[in-house]
Amino acid sequence: MTEHRGSQPGEAKRTVIAFSAPGCEPLYAHEREAMAAVARTIASLKGFAFQQGLGNSSGNGEGLYFVPDDSLLATDAARLGINGPQDLFGGVVPWRFVMTKAITHELVDGSAKRPKEWSTGFGRTVSAAVLPGYTVFSRHDALRAAQRLLRLGPARLKPPLASRGQDQHIVRSVADVERQLERYRSPDLDECGLVLEADLHDIVTLSVGRTEIDEIMVAYYGTQRTTIDNAGQSVYGGSDLIVVRGGWEALEGLQLPRALTLATVQARAYDAAMAEYPGFFASRRNYDIGQGVDSSGIWRSGVLEASWRIGGSSTAELAAITIMKQDPDIQLVRASAVKRFGNSSRLPVNADVHFQGEDPDEGPITRYTVVTHVTREPPKKAAD
Repeated sequence: MTEHRGSQPGEAKRTVIAFSAPGCEPLYAHEREAMAAVARTIASLKGFAFQQGLGNSSGNGEGLYFVPDDSLLATDAARLGINGPQDLFGGVVPWRFVMTKAITHELVDGSAKRPKEWSTGFGRTVSAAVLPGYTVFSRHDALRAAQRLLRLGPARLKPPLASRGQDQHIVRSVADVERQLERYRSPDLDECGLVLEADLHDIVTLSVGRTEIDEIMVAYYGTQRTTIDNAGQSVYGGSDLIVVRGGWEALEGLQLPRALTLATVQARAYDAAMAEYPGFFASRRNYDIGQGVDSSGIWRSGVLEASWRIGGSSTAELAAITIMKQDPDIQLVRASAVKRFGNSSRLPVNADVHFQGEDPDEGPITRYTVVTHVTREPPKKAAD
């Protein structure tokens, strides 16, 4: 481990460590570089050294700050000496299913199968902040949930462990659900569950969140963009954020359009409901909210999932925090985290490039962050 040159003899080595969480799906090369960019920025903000990988770091978190690529289980966090949100960029959960979208929906009924640590109170608390849907942990419950939910129209079947929006399927009948269930191993269904949720078209996905590093706390809202990858598929292409100094109250103090106001209220309700799971804490809290029209023509809005870990928009969050630390009068920053595929990417002159080249798995790709606006006064009304 490299000691920061400001450390004194005998002083604990102060280091920001980026590492892969136990059991986490491997990152693509461009994702590793974006993650390293976030960790290096945090190291610069704190005046710490930077280290890639845990090495021998375990059992004593003194002088260390951790940037894992996923939420951590409480047992793993304790082994690293992580005791609160001040010790990591991300979050800590008591059980593995809590870090997935499985917790977003209620069970079919009181007799439904569930993990012994499952909180029925959480689902009830967030029911008005999410889309219609159910979480199931057995084939029997999946078919019962389908019978109920499909009365509203087509549904989306979402495996909680799938990332990047992969392996989701639209189902229009109980027979569709039966066919899809053949794809899932019983142990995965029993342990991790499956989500059935009302499907929306013309959907816009918003991100609402809160991030804190040392004395600086920011809240943000923004819109996720899609792009076409090298295989011709529509995928996540980055986020455009409005970042304000302060917590949830600062965000809700803005005079936002009605849809954004609802999204922030739903995100905050979901965040507050996490008190149902003892031992949870996080320094980064991000909530994806889907807004669109269901098959009956009803406009709906609801939290799709939460992430208490580094995310696709984190480079933009850190760019804003850096500016705010440099100038305490700055109250609002507009910043974008951008992902583009292919070789012909024209970059803004002030772009901070995190990756530009050939990803072994995804082909040519460019990842960068750009700050587009800074102000010392928060706006009276946000743009639609």
